[in-house]
Amino acid sequence: MRICLFDIDGTLIRSGGAGQLAFENAMEVVFGIKTTNHSIPFRGRTDRAIMGDLFAYCGVENNHQSWQLFLKAYLDHLPGCMDERDGDVLPGVVDLLDQLSQRQDVAVGLLTGNVAEGAQIKLGYFGIAHYFHFGGYGDHHPQRELVAQDAVSAARLHLGIPFENKQVCVIGDTPHDIRCGRAIGARVVGVCTGSHSANELAATSPDLLIETFSQPEPLLEVLFREHL
Repeated sequence: MRICLFDIDGTLIRSGGAGQLAFENAMEVVFGIKTTNHSIPFRGRTDRAIMGDLFAYCGVENNHQSWQLFLKAYLDHLPGCMDERDGDVLPGVVDLLDQLSQRQDVAVGLLTGNVAEGAQIKLGYFGIAHYFHFGGYGDHHPQRELVAQDAVSAARLHLGIPFENKQVCVIGDTPHDIRCGRAIGARVVGVCTGSHSANELAATSPDLLIETFSQPEPLLEVLFREHL
């Protein structure tokens, strides 16, 4: 059995910055604060970590009530922000997911910094949410490594069978994805469809580095090389 854990933004889809726009809209609606002139990084990080930085930047107390108010507003705004931005599914993604979904020896899940409901909104917008049945999400942890542990736990619960972490493959477009995959002892594939260059991704030593999913054979070989 192989467990594939995909990142979302920059790996499966481009949202055109819809998530960041929804964050900014939520901060303004809930707290009356415009946050367009900040330098807080979004890519490869969990929503919980980004929110914490935004709250600190804006002087908002980082507590459960603030998070819940912000989260509701963010999720309310996200669909409209998806409509506003020119996003798409990245090359080769649907064909790859089709291939993986047809195999009995593969389970496909998510390892994303998005909160769970936000992930479903983004993937559902492009009609690909049905490929994913479990995952680790950015609702609770600032640290991506802890999200990776959650994803593996969710896979074990979903499958109901034992497996080793070396049977897991983490697939993403940022150094954060590669590092968190390494932290759980998984295989790691970097894809150059996000904002990081091939050199930046190569510096984190993935097992495989590919330009896009348009030619999926190298990825499939890494996944199933023992069976070739």
